[in-house]
Amino acid sequence: MPPHRTNTDASRPEKRVPNAVLATLAARNFRRYLLGQLASNIGTWMQRAAQDLLVLHITGNSGSAVGIVTALQFLPQTLFGLTGGVLADRFDKRRLLLFTQAAMGVQSLLLGLLTVTGTVNLLSVYALAFALGTATAVDSPSRNAYISELVARERVVTAVSLNSAQFNVARILGPAVAGLTVAAFGTGPVFLVNAASYLAVLYGLITIRTDEPGDHGQSRPGPTRVRDAFRDIAATPELLLPISLIAFVGTFGLNFQVTISLVAITVFHSGAAAFGYLSAAYAAGSLIGAFYRASCGKPPTPRRLVTTTVAFGALEAALGLMPGYSTFMLLLVPTGFAAVIVTSTANALTQLHADPHLRGRVMSVYFLVLLGGTPIGAPLVGLVSDALGARSSLIFAGVVSASSALALSTLITARTRRLTRTGDWPP
Repeated sequence: MPPHRTNTDASRPEKRVPNAVLATLAARNFRRYLLGQLASNIGTWMQRAAQDLLVLHITGNSGSAVGIVTALQFLPQTLFGLTGGVLADRFDKRRLLLFTQAAMGVQSLLLGLLTVTGTVNLLSVYALAFALGTATAVDSPSRNAYISELVARERVVTAVSLNSAQFNVARILGPAVAGLTVAAFGTGPVFLVNAASYLAVLYGLITIRTDEPGDHGQSRPGPTRVRDAFRDIAATPELLLPISLIAFVGTFGLNFQVTISLVAITVFHSGAAAFGYLSAAYAAGSLIGAFYRASCGKPPTPRRLVTTTVAFGALEAALGLMPGYSTFMLLLVPTGFAAVIVTSTANALTQLHADPHLRGRVMSVYFLVLLGGTPIGAPLVGLVSDALGARSSLIFAGVVSASSALALSTLITARTRRLTRTGDWPP
C-alpha cells in the first residue's frame, strides 16, 4: 500500500472561504443537525458542570471522587466504543442516533428527579454516569461519521470545524449558565433542563431528508470487522499520527472538566459562579479557534497538528504557574484556542483519510483513544491534584501532551520512510 492516500479535495484550500462557510450552512440537513446538536450540547455542558459541583458537595470537595465519576462516564468508551463503530457501519446512522440520544435524555431526567427529590447519593451519580457513558460510546462514532453524509465531500473540513464551533458555543454557555443556576436553584433543575434539551436534537434528526447528496459511505457486502479499521489506520500515516497523538492528548491533556473545578475551589477558594466563568473563558478560546479553523481555508496537515499540539501543551503547563485567578482565566482563552485546533485538525484528518465504508469503525477507534483514556487520565489527574496540588496536575498534563507530539511525529515519520524504502506496508 502506498504511504500516503491521495485526496485532492482535502489538500486544496477552498476559495473564498466565507462562501465555503455559508455554503456549508446552506445545506438543510447539516443545518438542522447542527442546531439540534447545539441545543443539546448546551444542556450537556450544563449537566457536566453541575455534576462535578454535586459530587464535590456530596463528598466534601474530593478531587478523587470527581475523577472517579468522570472515569465512570468515559469507561464505556473503552468497553463499548469499538462496538459503536461496528454498529455505525452496519446500520442506518440516523436511526441509531435517535435511539442513543433518547437514552441520554432519560439518564438526565432520572438524575434530575433524584436530585430535586433529595434522594441522590454518590452511588447513584456513579451509576448514571456509567449509563450516560454507555449511550455516548455507541453514539459518538455515528454522530461524527454522520457529518460526512450531510454535506458534499469538499465541505467536510468546514462542516467538522462548524461542528466544533457549536460544541464550543455550548461549552461557553453551558457551564456559565449552570454555575449561575446552581447558585440560585441548586443542581437538580440543571439536569432537568438537559433532559428537555434532547428534544431539539431528536426533532432535528427526525426532519432530516434522506435524499440529499452526501458521502453516504454505504457498507460493503461481508462481515463488518473492527480489525479492518486497524489495518487501514496502520497502513495510512495520515490516520496513524492523529489517532496516536490524540490518545495522549485525550488521556492527559484534556481533563479540564476535572482540573478547572479543582483549581476554582481548592486553589482560588471560589464558588460555583467563579467556576462557571473559568469554564466560559476556556470555551471562549475554543470557540474562537473553531471559527478560525472553519474560516482560514488551510487544509489540515500532520505538521500543523504536531505544531498546535506542542503549543497547546506549553500553554497548559503555563496555566499551572499562573499566580492568581485573573491571570489563570486570561490564559485559559489561548489554551482553549489551541485545544480546539488540535482536536478539530485530528478529527478532520481522520474523517478525510478513512475509507467511507470504514469511517464508522475508524471514528470509533479515534473516540476510543480520545475518550477511552479518560478512565486512566482523570483519576490520575485527581490523584496528582490531591498529592501535589491542582497546579501540578496541569503542568504534568501539558508536558505529556507536548512531548508526545514531538516523539510520535519523529517515530511515525521514521516508520513511513522505512516502509516506503522496503515496500513492506501492512496488507
